[in-house]
Formats: sequence, structure tokens, C-alpha cells
Amino acid sequence: MFFKSKLILGILIAGLFLLPGCTQAPKQNAADNAAPAPEDGSVLNVVATTTMLADLTKVIGGEEVSVHGLMGPGIDPHLYQASAGDVNLMQSADVVVYNGLHLEGKMGEIFESLNTQGRHVICIEDGLQKTELLHPEDNPKVHDPHIWFDVKLWQDVAGMLAQSLTEIDGAHAADYRSNLEHYLTQLNELDAYIQQRAAEVPEGQRVLVTAHDAFNYFGKAYGFEVRGLQGISTDSEAGTSDVSSLAEFITARQIKAIFVESSVPPKTIEALQAAVKAKGFDVTIGGELYSDSLGGKNSGAETYILTCKANIDTIVDALK
Repeated sequence: MFFKSKLILGILIAGLFLLPGCTQAPKQNAADNAAPAPEDGSVLNVVATTTMLADLTKVIGGEEVSVHGLMGPGIDPHLYQASAGDVNLMQSADVVVYNGLHLEGKMGEIFESLNTQGRHVICIEDGLQKTELLHPEDNPKVHDPHIWFDVKLWQDVAGMLAQSLTEIDGAHAADYRSNLEHYLTQLNELDAYIQQRAAEVPEGQRVLVTAHDAFNYFGKAYGFEVRGLQGISTDSEAGTSDVSSLAEFITARQIKAIFVESSVPPKTIEALQAAVKAKGFDVTIGGELYSDSLGGKNSGAETYILTCKANIDTIVDALK
């Protein structure tokens, strides 16, 4: 995927094209009716839904954007319901950035309305090839939205965001390209760090058990078998049979540690730990992983890069 990120840079330099909206809003000239970018030298006012996208927009936008993150650290985007204040923020913003792939599952009508109004809306889903996306084995029509856990895929997202900001605010195209180039280098270093740390865990022990199925992109990219107690959305509850089945798996494989998530209540993983103990095996809770949001203030995981490093360090230290 690295070469594709470089290709994105070439596209930025050679020419730009408009991306369609993620929702099924009417396509007729919505972008033509969109409010123009500020021409008075002021920065773009951007609202980004998740902490991951807010961080990315700050990095790519730099001094040319002012970013408001809709969801704070520890917030579950699958269950997030926008308030009237949130809607007002998005309607008054110059640009709205959201993930798509049903991550913000309860906000679809809002994004559709913004598209219909001709607002500048950047849907990350639109910049990704469907062949790159994962889906549950039992439902090939639903794509896994947790794309940020593959650093190479996140490079593509960064390129798409830089391109979209340039389309909206061409006066600062050089700034967005420069910020992107610098960030891609940092992401290459991050990817190498994760691979290096993952190699410390013997292949047979690379099994990641978490509260919900958020880490499949991570598992595919870095060689981990991933098991989530809930599905790809926390909107579904884990049943007794789910707990029992996963407890059997952990006991049979003698897995050393399982993990709670910062945006999911720990009770399901604690119930899983108790079920494993009832089967005569002790499994530890190896720590807390950041799944659907970055870490909060003073967590040491306030940015995407720091969050990815914190996650791999927690996983490797518990499993090796």
C-alpha cells in the first residue's frame, strides 16, 4: 500500500477530482452548491467525527484548519447519537469529515442531509478500494469499519484527506501536500515499529482476544489471529453461548492474556475471564487497548501514532 500512497501524491500534483458522498444522497451538483472555502485568509473550520479523524485532520491541515472533534476519547462511535448541538456544529462548519462504513451507525441521516444541502462533506469510505476492506465471514455485504488499525491503509486515508482538502482549499494545496509527505514518513516508521514488536511474539502465541471485533485489519497486517467477543459493532450484545465458545477456545489454546478496550465496558471481558477460570484455566487481562478512539489527555496515547504504539506494546508485553 505504500506505493499507492506515493501514487496519491502524484495525483495531487497532476490534478484533482471530486469524490462522491458516502451516503445515498442525491448526487446532482451538490458540490457545485457547496459553500466556498474562506477567502479572507481565515482557516477552514472542520468538524471530524472520531478522535482518529480529528487527529489526522489536524496533521494534514496544519495551520490552515481549526478542527473540532465530535467524539471525545473513550466514546464508542458505533453507539454515538448526535445532539442538537452536534448537528449545529456540523451545519456551520466549512468541512465535515467522517469515517463511513457504518462506523457512525446512528448518524447516517445527518450526513445524508448535509450532502443534500451541498455542504463540504468528506467521507473516508469513498477513498478506499472495496478490495482492501474486510467483512464478517457470515455477511460479505457489510464491511469492517476499523480501517485505522492497518497503518498502510491509514496512509491511503491520509492521502485521500489531503486531496479532498486541496479540492476545497486549493490556495493551500502546497501546505497540505507537504504535511502529507512528512506524515507518510512518520507512518512508515510506525509500521516498521509495529512489525518489529510483533515479531517478539512467537507465531503460535499471536492470538488477540478483545471485547469486540475491532482488530481484524491489525491481525491481517501484522500476523495475529483475532477473536472478538462481540461483532464488528458494539451495537450487538455478546450472548452466553458467545462467552462459552470463546472460553473453550482460550482454554484449548492456552492463551496467556485477553484485553479490555477503552471504549467498551470491561464487564464482558471480565465475564469471559470467569468462564475460562470455570473451565480450569487462568487467563489474565493483559491490559486496555484503544479500539474505537484514541487515548485521552495525559494517557500517552493522545495521537494516532502514540495510540498504535501503546496498543502494540500492551499486546506484545502481555503475550510474549
